[in-house]
Amino acid sequence: MNLNRRKALALIGGTAAATALAAPAIAANRKIKVGALRFTSHSANFIAVERGYFADAGLDVELVFFQAAQPMAVAIASGDIDYAVTAISGGLISLAQKGAVKVIGGSLSEEEGIDGQLILASDAAFKSGVDHPSKLGGKSFGVTQTGSSFHYMGSKVAQAEGIEMSFKPLQKVGAVIGALKSGQIDAWSIVPHIAKPLAGSGAVHIIGKIQDYIPNYQVTTVFTSAKNAAEERAMTESFIAGMSRGVEDYNNAMIEKTGGEAGMNEMVDLIHKYVYTDRPREKAAPSIINGTMRLNPNAALNIASVKDQLDWFKAGGMVDASITMDVLVDPSYVETIG
Repeated sequence: MNLNRRKALALIGGTAAATALAAPAIAANRKIKVGALRFTSHSANFIAVERGYFADAGLDVELVFFQAAQPMAVAIASGDIDYAVTAISGGLISLAQKGAVKVIGGSLSEEEGIDGQLILASDAAFKSGVDHPSKLGGKSFGVTQTGSSFHYMGSKVAQAEGIEMSFKPLQKVGAVIGALKSGQIDAWSIVPHIAKPLAGSGAVHIIGKIQDYIPNYQVTTVFTSAKNAAEERAMTESFIAGMSRGVEDYNNAMIEKTGGEAGMNEMVDLIHKYVYTDRPREKAAPSIINGTMRLNPNAALNIASVKDQLDWFKAGGMVDASITMDVLVDPSYVETIG
């Protein structure tokens, strides 16, 4: 299905892990575009570019950067990019229903014992007594778009605590940060490499953890066009293979620390080329390290978490109630969990 950007926007409105590292032979230097955010959680693709893993898999990858999840779904559907790593959003699900995109793997996951996404309160809200998520009743929670992963997380927290919050869409992560620091919104949840420095500045306060409310949350997924998933198997498997080598390097250096401090510092240097590029290395490093979360080996996908997210979108009337998992996910490329 060939969609241009305008049609894609309109639509939004209305193999196993053991083989993942072995890419099939494809034409050398096949050019593809990969969508990304300048987050530590997207490091696998940065590593695969820098260390030649995509090139080894026969791919010439250009990274294309975005500021939110939903525009990446539009870009996949319109053919502007070929693959991306992003959170599941209402827009992504709606495009899947139209036969434009498919989730083919998993990327970032919440894991007990590793700092994950943190719940933040503005300084004004904190000083008024909001020192725990249970006290967010009647407060405002920042999101990029209605139906974004931020909306999902906030709603799951509110449901668990038996409270109601209002959700304020601000389109971009930077705008949410500004609104939280200035007290225009009361709360937000975000990955630790953003949350911890904000809290360290005193402008906001950490009041909880998402993993206490959504255990084993599949935070981000790997996705592509339905056409690529169905008709470009060799290219798609090559992409997963290259990215998976980046995942392995990242987890070894930042989670397992198999290379010791030297290995971690080398990884920080690489990531700094893409994340916090406006800061000197010595100031960027703590935030990059703070952002360390487990990336799914071999792009394994927590299918149970994805189903929970799909069910939430359907229950809220944000996507068509008839959408099933096989519409959203092609499980043939990676191991599935749950």
